[in-house]
Amino acid sequence: MVGVCYSRFRHVAGLLLNASMILIALQTCGSFSFAQGKSSSNAEKDSLARLLEDRYPSATTCRTCHPDQYREWSVSAHAYSQMSPVFNAFHGALLQLTNGTNGDFCIRCHTQVGMNAGEEEFKSNMDRFSSSREGVTCIVCHRLEKPYGKVSGRLAIVEGDIFYRVAGPTGNEELKRVIATGVVNTQRGKAGLNIHTDIFKLAQLRESGFCSTCHDVNLVNGFRLEEAFSDYKTSPASSNGVTCQDCHMGKDPGKNSGYDIGPAAIVNGTPTKPRRRTNHMFVGPDYSVIHPGIFPHNTKASALAEIKDWLTFDYKAGWGSIDFEKKVSDGYKFPDRWKSADDRRRARKIVQENLALLDTIKEDRRKILGAAYQIGDVEVDKADRDGIEFQVEFKNAMDGHSAPTGFDAERVVFLRVNVVDSKGDTVFRSGNLDPNGDLRDEHSLYVHNGELPVDEYLFSLQSKFVVRMARGGEREQVLAINYSGSPLPFLRPSTSSTFLLGRPIGARKHREVLPPLTSQWPEYEVDSDALAGSQGPYTLKLQIVCGMIPINLIDAIKGVGFDYFMSARDIADGVLAGHLVVGERELLLKPGRYPASTNTSNK
Repeated sequence: MVGVCYSRFRHVAGLLLNASMILIALQTCGSFSFAQGKSSSNAEKDSLARLLEDRYPSATTCRTCHPDQYREWSVSAHAYSQMSPVFNAFHGALLQLTNGTNGDFCIRCHTQVGMNAGEEEFKSNMDRFSSSREGVTCIVCHRLEKPYGKVSGRLAIVEGDIFYRVAGPTGNEELKRVIATGVVNTQRGKAGLNIHTDIFKLAQLRESGFCSTCHDVNLVNGFRLEEAFSDYKTSPASSNGVTCQDCHMGKDPGKNSGYDIGPAAIVNGTPTKPRRRTNHMFVGPDYSVIHPGIFPHNTKASALAEIKDWLTFDYKAGWGSIDFEKKVSDGYKFPDRWKSADDRRRARKIVQENLALLDTIKEDRRKILGAAYQIGDVEVDKADRDGIEFQVEFKNAMDGHSAPTGFDAERVVFLRVNVVDSKGDTVFRSGNLDPNGDLRDEHSLYVHNGELPVDEYLFSLQSKFVVRMARGGEREQVLAINYSGSPLPFLRPSTSSTFLLGRPIGARKHREVLPPLTSQWPEYEVDSDALAGSQGPYTLKLQIVCGMIPINLIDAIKGVGFDYFMSARDIADGVLAGHLVVGERELLLKPGRYPASTNTSNK
C-alpha cells in the first residue's frame, strides 16, 4: 500500500538527525521548539520597534490615512501569512529535516520585512517585530521600485521612513493636491500629520505578473511547489485580458465584476478624489485558527495588551460581557492583566469587532470557493433493490486557473456523498472524516493503522507529494522532503539536468487539480448487500466541502511545536471548524439524467 508510515517516519528521521546533525541544525536555525519569549525589557523593545519603523513602516502607520484598506487587509491571508502557527511549524519542520539548508525559502514569502531586516528564520511570532508579524504588509507591495525579480519571494523592499516615496498605480497628481492644501506634514522633525512625499507610478501593481513573485514557487532544485501564476498564464481568463486583481481585488470575490469607486485615502477626515478602489481583503482558502484578540490585526488590541496577555483572555467564557460581569464572583481568579473589569470590557469589545470581521471574510471565502467548485449534472444508471449506480459531475466553473491552485498538495477539497433510505438511515457514504478529522485516504492515520477502511470512492482534489527513493522506486509523502535512510538530510542541487529530464529528480507532485472550465465524473456504486434491510426510495445528498489543510499535515510538522502555546489538537480543531460547504444538492435516486438546475443549491 502506498502510504505514509508515521511511526517509521519518526524512527528514520531520528536516525538521520543524530546528535551531531541536530547540533548543526540548532546552530544554523536556532532552537526547533518555541521558547516562552525573550526577556528583553519594554524599553529595548520600543527602541528596536522605532528603528525598524524608520526602515519599514508598519501597516498601522498607513492606517492613519487608509483606514478602509487597513481594515480589509487586517483580516486577509496576506496579513495572516506570518501569524499562522501552521506555516511557522511547517517552515520549522522543513528547516529541521534539511538541517537548515532550506534557509529562508519558505519564510521570505511570508514575512518579507522580517527577512529583509535580518530576523531569525525560525522563532515565535511573539518575539518578532510587529511589522514582521504583519506578513505581506503595505510596504511589501508599495515600497518596491523594481519589477518582478527572478527568485521566488525575494523582494527588495526599499528602506525608508514614512516620508519616503511609495509606489502606486496612477502616480502622484492627487498627492500633490493634498500636500498643497497644507493639512499634512512632509518634513521630518516637524509636528503634523506625516505623509509620504511622493508616489511614483508602478504599472505592474495592476498586472498579474506582480503576483507571480510569491504565487509561482520553484525550489532551487527545480521542484515546482506552487504554480498559480503558470496556471493562470495558460487560462482563458489570461487570454481574455482578465488579471488576478480583477477577480481577487474587485467587487465580488472570484468574479471579474469590476471595481468599486471611492477615495484612495482619507486625510484629516477629508476623502481624496474618487478613483478605482481595490479590495485588499484578498480572499482565499486560508483562514485563522488563532485567538481573535491577536488576529485580525487591530491597533486597539495591540495598544491594550501584548500577545501573551491576549492568549489568556477567555472570551469563550464570556469575560467582559454584561451577563458574565454581573454574575462573576469575588473569588473568581483572573490573570493579573485581566483583573480589571474595565479592561475585560474593552477587550471584549475588541474581540467582538474582530469576530465580526472574521465572519465577513468567511462569507467571502464561501463565495470565492463556490464560484469555482460546483456540482453539475447527476446521472443515475440504476436504483433498485439490486443496487444503485450513479455519476456526479464535479466542475471547476472558474476560467482563471486550476482548482485548487497554489499550494494544491495541502488543499482539502472533496465531495461528501450520502445515500439514505426512506427512514433516513445512511446506506452509503463517501467523503466522511476519521476521528482525527482526515479523509479516509492513505494519509489517514486510522487507515494506515488498519483501524478504518480506505474510502474507495473518495473524490478529492488534494495533490500528493511523491519522492524518489535512493535505491529506486517512489513513495507518496505528506512533506516533499525525502526522509529515506540513505540520502544525507540536506537540500542539495540536482546532479542531473532538470531541464532535459523535464522534472526534478528528488521529488514531484501528483496533481489532482481541475483545469479551468473542466469537470470530472466520479462514479459510485452501492451493492445489494448495503441495501439489505432498508427500504426505498433512496435519496442522494451531495456536498462540496473545502478546508485549509489536512489534519495529517499537522501531525507531520508537530515535532517543532506550535506557536502561541497551541497544541496539535488546538490547531486541528480550528482547521476543522473552518471547513465550509460551498455547494450542495439533494435528489431522489431514480434512473435518468438530472441537470444541475434540478433541486440544487450552490451556496
